[in-house]
This record gives sequence, structure tokens and C-alpha cells, in this order.
Amino acid sequence: MSELTTTSTDICANCGKDNATNICNKCKMIKYCNAACKKKHRHKHKKDCEEYIKRAAELHDKELFKEPQSQYGDCPICFLRMPSCNMGYKYMSCCGKLICSGCVFANKGLTADQLCPFCRIPSPKGMETIERLKKRTEAGDAIAIGILGGYYSDGEHGLPRNRAKAIELRHRSAELGYAVSYYNIGLAYLCGRGVERDMKKAIHYYELAAMMGYVYARYYLGVYEKVEGNMDRALKHFMIAAGSGHTDSLKNIKEIFTDGHATKDDYGTALRARQSYLNEIKSIPRDEAAAFDEKYKYY
Repeated sequence: MSELTTTSTDICANCGKDNATNICNKCKMIKYCNAACKKKHRHKHKKDCEEYIKRAAELHDKELFKEPQSQYGDCPICFLRMPSCNMGYKYMSCCGKLICSGCVFANKGLTADQLCPFCRIPSPKGMETIERLKKRTEAGDAIAIGILGGYYSDGEHGLPRNRAKAIELRHRSAELGYAVSYYNIGLAYLCGRGVERDMKKAIHYYELAAMMGYVYARYYLGVYEKVEGNMDRALKHFMIAAGSGHTDSLKNIKEIFTDGHATKDDYGTALRARQSYLNEIKSIPRDEAAAFDEKYKYY
């Protein structure tokens, strides 16, 4: 029987003994009793090893370039799609809701002393922000955990800088579904913030964030592939990001098209996808909020 049809995961591929734990270093799919068995079986496994690696890469890319769902869903008040970028919404530490800037503005303007548009609790003051975040963290709120991790990373809001704790909180947040935390872990590995610099790990976490719908991670993966000369992969990333409203991704598609690495149809598709996204998220209250304060611009 070919190794590719073997279903057991703990039988030595060389001698057939059970409880094998020595994994093939390349494909990570086949196990052996020990290094001796691995060496004996190497010539038989070589072809299948290459096939495993190829199939794993294909499956990975299938997931990586799949159209992601919206990271934030819809605003719980106006029920319009939430903007995909880091603007146009506000996290409420009282109830744990993300509210679009249009609904925040319609409630009482973008002021510090307003009531939460959803639960009607007053905005926090001073250290009350941290107290609320800690309560939401205890309740397993992924966004609150991620925000708290950011405060520890930078030593903000009276918290000591503790980047090890920041990484720990961000891992927990990401595992609960907050893609931004995977992006921030990737950024930590890229810049060496609390961990050793490791580009491979940075890309790994950017990919996890992108697959969960975080548009900035998708954009930077496109930039990385473009710098590496992998224009086909860069284009795929930029096309997905442009469809989530990312302006710089659209600019990069235009550059790739100008340089002859994309077609006119590619650029046209990206333009239409971005416009469709804008039609979904646009509203008069959101425009008014953006006009009131530039940081609430939502595209």
C-alpha cells in the first residue's frame, strides 16, 4: 500500500511498529521509531515525501486565497456591514460591542461623555477603561483581550510595559477569533518586540490573520510577495484586499498592471469589487461622522 493511502498516524513507516514518534523533518507526515528507521526508509519515502509537500502547499494556498468572511460582521444597531479597515467603528468596553461611527455619531456626536449607543452606559473615565477591559477579558471577550494585550505591549493607560504578557494575551485573543491579534503577533516577530525577530513566523501569523479576514495582514502579504518577485501571489492578495476596500492594494494592482504582471480585466475586477464593498458600507451617518473627525473615515 502506498504511504499516501496509509491512515495510521503512529505506525513506523519502515518496520511497522506502533507508537512511532520520530517525524519526517520535511513533510511532517510520516513517523518512524527512531533515526535508524528513518534513514533506512529514506530512499522509499523520497517520492511520496515530495508529493506530501506539494499537496500540503496546495491545500494551504487553497485556504489562504479563499475569499474570507467579514471580520467584524454587521453593526448591531444599523445592521450595515462594518468597515474592514481599522477605522469607522468603536469598541464599547461596557457591553463588548463594535458600533459603527455612524451610529456613534447619531447617538450624541463623537464626544467623551456620551452614553453607549447600545447599552446606554456612560463612557469610561480614567482607569475605568482598564477595569472594564479586565472584566471583559475574564468573560472571554476576544477583542477586549487583544486591546489589553496592546496596552501591555506599549505600556499604556497606566499599565507597565510587558511584551511577554502582551504576546500571551494576543495568542489567547486570536484563538478566540480576533484576527487583529494574529496580525500583531506577526508584527512582533517582524520587529522583534518581546520575541526574537523571525520573518518566517511573522508571515505565518500574517497568513492566519488574513485567512480570518483582516485586510491589513492581507495587504502586507501582498507587499511581501511583490518584493520577493512573486507577482502572481502578490496580485491574489491585493485583489482580495481591494475587495475589502483597501485603497493601497488597488494602487498596487494598478502598478502591477502597468508593469505587465496583471491584465486589464484584473484591474477592472478589483475596481468593481471595491465599489461593491463601498456600496455595502456607505451611509449618511457614517459620512457625517467622517466629516466630523478624520479618524472615523471608514474607507
